[in-house]
Order: sequence, then structure tokens, then C-alpha cells
Amino acid sequence: MGELSGKSAVVSGATSGIGRTQAIMLAAEGADVVCIGRNPDRMDEVIGTIKNAGGTAIPCVGDISQAETCRKAAALAVEHFGKIDICCATAGVFDSFVPSLEQTEEKWDFYMNTNVKGVFLLSNAVLADMVKHENGSIIIMSSIAGLTGNSGGAAYTTTKHAVVGYTRQLCIDYAAKGIRANAICAGSVLSSILEGIFTEFPEEREIVLEAIPAKRIGKPEDIGHLTVYLASDKAAWINGSIISADGGRSAFG
Repeated sequence: MGELSGKSAVVSGATSGIGRTQAIMLAAEGADVVCIGRNPDRMDEVIGTIKNAGGTAIPCVGDISQAETCRKAAALAVEHFGKIDICCATAGVFDSFVPSLEQTEEKWDFYMNTNVKGVFLLSNAVLADMVKHENGSIIIMSSIAGLTGNSGGAAYTTTKHAVVGYTRQLCIDYAAKGIRANAICAGSVLSSILEGIFTEFPEEREIVLEAIPAKRIGKPEDIGHLTVYLASDKAAWINGSIISADGGRSAFG
């Protein structure tokens, strides 16, 4: 019997990186999962991986900055699984450390729409069912860039600070209705985003490692294990928390 048997989850960004690992690990613990992602080929891969391991997953191909995609994912979960217990708002994009004067309005809107509006739209899409059943765990992916500067550019840092505030307000507004909202401030975790950073800025690898007391890059599974815990009933008293998972990086302030 898995830690999450009988529960259902909606995971955005499920076709790569942390989101993919979250979807696989939630399913491995018994949750039925709706996977949201934009890439059909990668979607086929993650759905196949989950099913081949004996789990249950259904795809929702689309962009979480579009309300239609978020509503569709929530509807699929209710239709196929009867309810929504867990939501991982993980999809996000990085801004390559671009400072404010060099950022365009178009790109600013792109980062805001994906990293902030997408979290808002997906949370709202699942909240109605969660409130109806007076139970739910919303897990929002922030970053150490949501706690401090110098871990992204102007747009990315702003978006990750924004979802930290949104997480706290979700707790205040919905805790009495049985909803838990927590944010994970992930440090440098091996993912397509981080690999892209290291490719574009090779010097960043040593800079990153120097800033991590643990002296290693995080693995997606490091975030996956925390996700499973926050999704489980064992975390029933954890709400409105902003949890660093960064190998000690945030200890420097």
C-alpha cells in the first residue's frame, strides 16, 4: 500500500525535470496522476514510464498559462478519478539572468504568464473540487530565487517571489476549508533548466557548487521525496510553509 493510495494528483510541468519526477514518484506511491505538459512526445514517455511501473496516469497536453488547459486538467482528474487531492504547480521557465534594463516587455509578460499566472490558473482550477471535499494539498514550485536575489534575472526572481506570497495567501484564505498550500524553494537541481544554464554560462557550475554547503547539485528525486511528504496525510499540520530544499544554500541568507 503506497503512501498516497486512493489519492489523485494534477502535476504541471510533468514532461521534464522536477515535474516529471514528481509525477512518477506520486504515482509510485499510489496516486492517480493527471500530467500536464506542452510536448506530446515527452508526454508519451512519462505516461508510459508511469504505466509500465504499474501506476495510473492520463495526459493533458497544453500550456498552463491558458485557463482552458488548467480547467481541462482538473476536469480530467474529476472525471477519471472522482476528485482532486493533490496539485503540483511546477511548470516554469527561466530568464537566463537578464537584468531589468535588458528585459523586454514581451519576455517579461511571458515569464509572468507561465510562472505566476499559470500557478494562479491551475490552483483555481483545482480549488473548487478541493473545497467541495474539504481536502487538498497544493504544492507550488518556487526557488531560492523566491527568497533572495542573484539566483535569476529580474523577471524570474520576481515571479518566484510572487508565488511565495501567493502560497501564503492561499493558506490564509483556504486553510479553514481543509486546503493546505505550501511552496518548495528548490535550489540548484539537475534539470533541463539547469543544464541550459550550464551550457549558456559554463562558469556557473563552479559558482553554483561553491554556494552550496553540501557541495553537490540536487537531484529531482530530492524534490520528489519532499513532494510526496507534503502531499501525504503525514503533513497535515504543515500549511503556508515556504520550505527550502537546496543543500543548505539559503543558510547563507
